[in-house]
Amino acid sequence: MIDIKNLETFVWVATLRSFRAAAEKLNTTQPSISQRIASLEESLGVKLFERDRRNVSLTSKGVELLEYAERILDIRQGMLQAAQTSRSLEGRIRIGVSETIVHTWLPKFMERVHAQHPAVSIELNVDTSPILREQVISHHLNLAFLMGPIQYAGVENLRLCEYEQAWLSSPRLNLPQGVLTLQDLAEHPIITYPSTSQPYQFLRDLFLHADVVSPRLYGCGSMSVAVRMTIDAIGVAVITPVFLKRELDSGQLKLLRVYADPLPPLVFTASWARGADEHIAKTLANMAQEVAHAHL
Repeated sequence: MIDIKNLETFVWVATLRSFRAAAEKLNTTQPSISQRIASLEESLGVKLFERDRRNVSLTSKGVELLEYAERILDIRQGMLQAAQTSRSLEGRIRIGVSETIVHTWLPKFMERVHAQHPAVSIELNVDTSPILREQVISHHLNLAFLMGPIQYAGVENLRLCEYEQAWLSSPRLNLPQGVLTLQDLAEHPIITYPSTSQPYQFLRDLFLHADVVSPRLYGCGSMSVAVRMTIDAIGVAVITPVFLKRELDSGQLKLLRVYADPLPPLVFTASWARGADEHIAKTLANMAQEVAHAHL
């Protein structure tokens, strides 16, 4: 008889291409992983992996049988999901979060998870969307709320919300009155999202097409720092004002009118890698969507 745990180990070794990484993922030891694979190979009467000191790769028979293993685990997961619809989830999940979400509806999401699924333990990792993307793909995160979607095979995306971007500055920056041009703004540093982000690349192209030579774009991975720099009149910010009501109402920041192409909205998704343990991620992603929609 084929052990489900051995099948799960087979899928994770094939996915991560590493016995060590699979051991970390499954919270066990590398010798235990090797023993499970050896037991599965013995049960099936085939060799599943080619192994040397550095690389792990599927044999041709391993490639063929991987699809069956994934299908068996999907059926098992579906059965467990059906059984869990009327009871609370449990287990530990690693969630990556973009800072914009931290400042908007994340507290409401955490309250709801705790109320409905008190046996779920959440480990939060706040980082930039490009870094969160890589951590989802590498299975270091079970779920991420980030600027998405992640266009990568094996990753699922659920649209959560979108927020408009805006040009902002401190009144102390003494910009010209009225509608500003990109040339006016280029006299000052432009504070925005990190250089690997879509908003940063849009701004770079926007200034380039306006024949602004070498604009000073300050990519910032922390929105708290970006807001502080803008209030301190270090430069003009291009970020979402969705969490800046207090700063705008108090006059610390003001919205600018700029003669330029419209800034694209920031689209946030819940993204997770498909796998044997995706059920909790999918359930919490749907919950996050409901909370995000209620916040709009």
